[in-house]
Amino acid sequence: MDKAVEQVIENIRKLRIEKGISIIQLSNESGISRSHLFYIESKKSVPSLITLSKLATAMNVTMKDFFEE
Repeated sequence: MDKAVEQVIENIRKLRIEKGISIIQLSNESGISRSHLFYIESKKSVPSLITLSKLATAMNVTMKDFFEE
């Protein structure tokens, strides 16, 4: 997996934890299945732009936040 993609995934997880959101809550808010979120956070799946958009909306952040180092 590309380092940039790994950084995006790490940022998703970091932001989720900082906001105190569980994977179950994020699943409910974003409409993305828990299993897909687990695969993303364990770096077994690369999120699409649509998935990133849904996650950003659910966490009340911008997609840009996922790409910052």
